Amino acid sequence: MDEMPPLTELLAADLDRGFAELVRTHGGAVYSVLLRLNGASRDVEDLVQDTFLRAYTALRDYPPQRRRTLQPRAWLLAIGTNVWRNHIRTLTRRPLADDGVDVRELPLADGRPGPEQRAEHAYERNRLVAALAELPEHHRLPVVLRHVGELGYAEIAELLECPVGTVKAQVSRGLAALREKPQLAEKEVSG
Repeated sequence: MDEMPPLTELLAADLDRGFAELVRTHGGAVYSVLLRLNGASRDVEDLVQDTFLRAYTALRDYPPQRRRTLQPRAWLLAIGTNVWRNHIRTLTRRPLADDGVDVRELPLADGRPGPEQRAEHAYERNRLVAALAELPEHHRLPVVLRHVGELGYAEIAELLECPVGTVKAQVSRGLAALREKPQLAEKEVSG
């Protein structure tokens, strides 16, 4: 069997085949980041689909050379972050009826490997998700991109359009705020 070319080369040469590989390679990371940002699993599938739809639409308009120079993971997480922000804006403009569901009590559906595996069982993961959901966006977003999305500080700074030092400070403050959360008092938050 032939060895597959690098993802960006595949995107440049054959968009449809390359896009399928892009989804296969980075779909889990996009899902995990959006789950942690959103705090509830009920809208995450739609947010992921919207992210990949927007990505495909953009890639169709990109010339092959631009597709070759993409940093796919960071690029997709930037799109996903914007999709999530738009979703939040829509919800605040048009609030949904209260269905009585406490987000902190929802089971964590994402079993993919990542920082969430540091919790020893589902109860502890739920406590971490609840604590993340309580962080203000300017702390939650950098923490999630760094520790769930596994982006470097420079990539996050580019994505958020701010200096690297600011990102480091936001991640540090976000982790410090998580350590202060009563639901996490028994567990050390890594940083």
